[in-house]
Amino acid sequence: MLNTAHRMRRSDQFGQTVRTGVRTGKSTMVVHLASSAGSTNAPLVGFVVSKAIGNAVTRNLVKRRLRAIARTRLTSLPAGSMLVVRALPRAAASDFGSLEKDFNSCVDKVLARGQHDD
Repeated sequence: MLNTAHRMRRSDQFGQTVRTGVRTGKSTMVVHLASSAGSTNAPLVGFVVSKAIGNAVTRNLVKRRLRAIARTRLTSLPAGSMLVVRALPRAAASDFGSLEKDFNSCVDKVLARGQHDD
């Protein structure tokens, strides 16, 4: 489970991250990262898993997997950053290893792009 201090909950945070953040994607997900320079707040992570993924059981399975994967990468996110992970329909058929590989690849890309954009 993802610690409460790291969970994105407010819709305005999701919207701001998607609108202003750096974006990259794979066949299973799209990742948006927005950073606030100078902030010392804990990084926040939010997940968007729509009904296009499947039924409630499938959506919850995908969310649990993504949360577990995100928890391992929290230390690599800059303080004050906000990360939104939008699962795509192909995520439902992917195993944990594939999702982890795609997630890590996406996070590495947005972190690299974010550093170049400053």
